Amino acid sequence: MHVVADTFSPQLHLVTPLISGLANGAAYGLFGLGLVLLYKSNRIFNFAQGEFATVAAVVAFMFDRGIGWLPKLPYFIAIAVGVLAAVLVAMATERVVIRPLFHRPRVVLVVATVGVALFLIGIEGLLPYPQTASMRTISDALSVKSYLTQIDGVVVLDQDVAKLIVLAALAVLAYLFFRHTGTGTAILAVSQDTTAARVVGISVERVSMVTWAIAGFLGGVAGVLLAVPPSGSVTPGAFTGLTLTVAFSSAVLGGMTSLPGAFVGGILLGLIEAFANADHSFVPGLNNLPAAQSEVAVAVVLLLVLLIRPRGLLGQEA
Repeated sequence: MHVVADTFSPQLHLVTPLISGLANGAAYGLFGLGLVLLYKSNRIFNFAQGEFATVAAVVAFMFDRGIGWLPKLPYFIAIAVGVLAAVLVAMATERVVIRPLFHRPRVVLVVATVGVALFLIGIEGLLPYPQTASMRTISDALSVKSYLTQIDGVVVLDQDVAKLIVLAALAVLAYLFFRHTGTGTAILAVSQDTTAARVVGISVERVSMVTWAIAGFLGGVAGVLLAVPPSGSVTPGAFTGLTLTVAFSSAVLGGMTSLPGAFVGGILLGLIEAFANADHSFVPGLNNLPAAQSEVAVAVVLLLVLLIRPRGLLGQEA
């Protein structure tokens, strides 16, 4: 067995996966944060989170292109409308599906979110748009070059920088929201003890609605960031397969009870994916796989974390 199958190139095997891994990891972190929020407040795993992202991407794409009877909107306004659609879908899910079942066993709620995801995939499949297309990149929309700079000969795409900027901004906003607003404090209180929160006058129903709206917003932002070339698309169910699996993994890796852990887990898994794809030929075991090196690497890391530290890197005991 040859451990080293190729000649190592700093540009191809270090800089490129570092940049792409950080960018995709930022989007995974947004997904993971939404999942952790709902787990902390409702104690459920939301399998519809990926479809909140897909709804945002599809609606943004349709308004950006002016498909059918929809008006063609400016690029960033179309994105805002797409994210708003994701928020509204998330709020409707909470009101119509989750709230009536809230006192049922948690497994019933989990299955209900699977039903919501399947329903949304069916609706997306009925919409009249090219279902293998991708969102335009920021550079396409602004008619500028597609990269901002180069690092050691490797181009840094504007869309990758946008993902990192959005993650950093939302991380700061999330910290301020949960530390310095009444609503943020109420969400944290409900996540700790629902009965005690009711006793002190907190509306658990209102907090649940706000939490789902935030989860929809985070999923929507992640969706429009990931729906761009070269690998992104607005295919129905685009983010309910592998992307949602990685997002769940990032939440578990960081700790399902830790909001900062969702960000950290997303970044780590984005890097693991990127380096596994770029450098698998140098890793014993991975270099013999015909495909899916990144998925195997993510699975191995996740299993090791669960075996060694079941509550995740930053999580606390439930």
